[in-house]
Amino acid sequence: MLLTIATTYSPATDLGYLLHKHPNRLQTFELSFGKAHVFYPEASTELCTAALLLDIDPVGLVRKKGGEGLEQYVNDRPYVASSFMSVAISQVFGSALAGRCKDKPELAQKPIPLTAKLAVVQSRGGEALLRSLFEPLGYVLTIQRHTLDDKFPQWGESSYYTVELQNTIPLQELLSHLYVLIPVLDDEKHYWVGEEEVDKLLRHGAGWLNKHPEQKAIAKRYLKRQGRLVRSALTQLVDELDPDTTQAQHEQEEAVVEERISLNQQRLAAVIAALKQCGSSKVIDLGCGEGKLLKALLQDKSFTEIVGVDVSYHTLEIAQERLHLERMPTMQRDRLKLIQGSLTYRDKRLCGYDAAAVVEVIEHLDPPRLAAFERVVFEFAKPNTVVLTTPNIEYNIKFETLPAGKLRHKDHRFEWTRQEFQNWAHKIAEKFGYSVQFLPIGDEDLDLGAPTQMGVFSKNYV
Repeated sequence: MLLTIATTYSPATDLGYLLHKHPNRLQTFELSFGKAHVFYPEASTELCTAALLLDIDPVGLVRKKGGEGLEQYVNDRPYVASSFMSVAISQVFGSALAGRCKDKPELAQKPIPLTAKLAVVQSRGGEALLRSLFEPLGYVLTIQRHTLDDKFPQWGESSYYTVELQNTIPLQELLSHLYVLIPVLDDEKHYWVGEEEVDKLLRHGAGWLNKHPEQKAIAKRYLKRQGRLVRSALTQLVDELDPDTTQAQHEQEEAVVEERISLNQQRLAAVIAALKQCGSSKVIDLGCGEGKLLKALLQDKSFTEIVGVDVSYHTLEIAQERLHLERMPTMQRDRLKLIQGSLTYRDKRLCGYDAAAVVEVIEHLDPPRLAAFERVVFEFAKPNTVVLTTPNIEYNIKFETLPAGKLRHKDHRFEWTRQEFQNWAHKIAEKFGYSVQFLPIGDEDLDLGAPTQMGVFSKNYV
């Protein structure tokens, strides 16, 4: 049973610090079901690969259970990634799984390019299940399915796969995803599942499972279909505090700061003008909140298909109510769709639109999440046009109700100067094949600029 994790982060050998395992040493760990070996097949400044190899004792396992019969000794358990691998990740890579790195603590939270390879995993649900579990988390998958027996091709394909997962995320997130999803794929666990498994699921699923479109299936398989435990986990996932669920309160706070200059109305007008100028008819509003932009888009018949996306179910319910969706004329209602989803996880539903609007959203993201957002929007969804707005922190001193040194409201993780925004936008445009134009929104101050800055990204075509 083999798992490898590789990175091209420079210097790549920093992977050893993250895993707390030196690249020049072979280390062996005694586990209740056998041994785990950690070694590095390659370790250079350009590429470093760590391997976790499990040497499971199947005879010892059967004897512990008091089993009899040859079939209990002859099975796939020593070779196929399963809950044994999850336990090994927890015990051997425990510090990395917890997000701790003694020598380089800042690196533990930094998104780095990672490639994980499971030599053999059983997917009781086929390739479709593999993709539905990992692609929403932003992974690019390379999948090889194995035949039952090369000498007897007529027997057909097996349920065993070799899977390679690529993503740019903190190592802790990769390990958390593997810890939870490997036994979900296998749909089995080698130990008793009780209340403590709910705690493990919630702990290692924190920050991503409550947003995952397959959260119900994940909970069901992880908890071995024990209804009471599944219901407990799903209830706690719904109740889990998510910054986006407080969006209504934060929008109100921001409105109080900006109301004197009617900035929100100017912002919506500028976004719509940019969308019309690029000739978009199919528009997706990423982080639509309570639907203010959606309402304005509906009033213009040139927008024939309008989709609002938000991570919060509650916020979408408010949007539906404020848009009077149930009482809307049929032809108008058919132009609009609301979907729940996160902007940091790959989602096929975000693809196929002429333009995406991202209005006052990115400043609500933690900086380590920006890389995931960038890939989701510009690499995977890749609309022809992206219209993105964000506050200009330089202008904040002109708001009389805003204390000195404070961001525009509590949920902002950052606010950029004009130069910082332009540096970020140019980098993204170059990386993903776009050009970008910058436009001010609101009255411009000669020294401080405008209160809101807008970037209009246009896809380059050869």
